[in-house]
Amino acid sequence: MGYAKTAILMAAMTALFMGVGYLIGGTGGALIALVVAAGMNAFSWWNSDRMVLRMHNAQPIPPGDRMGLHDMTAELARNAGLPMPKLYYIDTAQPNAFATGRNPENAAVAVTAGLVRSLSREEVAGVIAHELAHIRNHDTAIMTVTATFAGAISMLANFALFFGGSRERLGLVGTIAMMILAPLAAALVQMAISRTREYAADKAGAEICGQPMWLASALEKIASGAARIDNHAAERNPATAHMFIINPLHAHKHDSLFATHPATENRVAALRELAGGGTAPRAQPVSGSRIPRAGRGQRKGPWS
Repeated sequence: MGYAKTAILMAAMTALFMGVGYLIGGTGGALIALVVAAGMNAFSWWNSDRMVLRMHNAQPIPPGDRMGLHDMTAELARNAGLPMPKLYYIDTAQPNAFATGRNPENAAVAVTAGLVRSLSREEVAGVIAHELAHIRNHDTAIMTVTATFAGAISMLANFALFFGGSRERLGLVGTIAMMILAPLAAALVQMAISRTREYAADKAGAEICGQPMWLASALEKIASGAARIDNHAAERNPATAHMFIINPLHAHKHDSLFATHPATENRVAALRELAGGGTAPRAQPVSGSRIPRAGRGQRKGPWS
């Protein structure tokens, strides 16, 4: 059902984009808009991982790091049937994580300093399993495309005032309304896709690590930390907020239309139900040294 909803929303995003192009330039405008979107999406799809990692100043974690993150991720990737993704570390106190990359063969998982310092080893495993689920479900590519579409629709809507075609079809008031409503509609579709994929990744992540409550406990701690601790790189680049496991811009309390993520309590409830029903198969044990908690004098890098 999640994939069907995502496909419908993606179709809506495409139709909205072409509709704005048509209102601006007629049939020719729709075709030009489609060509431009294809070029933008191709560039974003190919370069999305490097762009996002650079925005957050992510640093690679080499094999053999003393916290065992690389070994843990490798075991979870085997459980998920995935190649080992590249692993990165972001030096911010806010606990969070995200996955990026155009496909499983070119994927990366990034975790923050706050995550590895404030969560237990089991909770970190649940988070990494969730991010691996996004990679396996190809969510990273989907979210890159939708983000690009949303930006392109906003750009086209702003161009509307400078083209006569839209004013002839809609009038001045209609054109102004389109400038406001088209980007809003695009943002709503993008957020709906993001929320849909988060629920799916929670379920698949619980299956990958074999323990839904590891992820449930992690989500509660991350949500609490994200609500109190700023993520300055995310604040400078809010378009990347939907990629994180919890909204880094301080999570919304309810599943509102404008939320990039589902409400944490709803996600935790779904995982508790999954754990109670016993539907998540037990994964292979996750190895690696226990990840130290905050306040014990650890140095900043997990590889140090």
